[in-house]
Amino acid sequence: MIRVLIADDQEMVRMGFRMILDAQDDIEVVADVADGVSAVSKARELRPDVCLLDIRMPGLDGLEVTRQLAGPDVTDPLKVVVVTTFDLDEYVHTALRNGASGFLLKDAGPALLIEAVRAADRGDALVSPQITVRLLKHFDGSGSAKPQVPPPSEPLTARELEVVKAAAQGMTNTEIGKELFMSLSTVKTHLASVQSKIGARNRVETAAWAWRSGVVS
Repeated sequence: MIRVLIADDQEMVRMGFRMILDAQDDIEVVADVADGVSAVSKARELRPDVCLLDIRMPGLDGLEVTRQLAGPDVTDPLKVVVVTTFDLDEYVHTALRNGASGFLLKDAGPALLIEAVRAADRGDALVSPQITVRLLKHFDGSGSAKPQVPPPSEPLTARELEVVKAAAQGMTNTEIGKELFMSLSTVKTHLASVQSKIGARNRVETAAWAWRSGVVS
């Protein structure tokens, strides 16, 4: 079972998400809370597989909750999917920097909500390739205000570069495997190796690194 925590200050949203997710045989909502402080507390207590976090909540907003649950200083980060409105790109950028591993539109519909949870659990892409690419392009290497990207601890192999480029274009692990004629386990092995070399903690950070460093343009 995929154990999910929902945090949203709107009761109807929480009820709707819970009804959709609890109806699935492989998903269980273990808690739903209305504010950021409760989200942090419950997530640390229950250690759910996936946390669905609204951005605008009382107490602590979803961006700060994301940082506390999945940020760079967290030893054992949780998987966080931030629920956002697509036109507020600056929120999404902050969420990514704070450790979010995915993004979901609030009006995305039941099918994408379910797939987002399942994808987060398996460490895969959480949104459509078009949205992923649009968001990650904001992290490309252009612009003087952007920081320099540290080089990998070891050079990436040719195969690793192919996998990273595909991930940065928004492809799922399954799609990468089909595209590059490799097994799912091999794709995961390459991604894990790349993450170790570049100091990334999930595929979103890996994809963002690819755009910032110029691997993808």
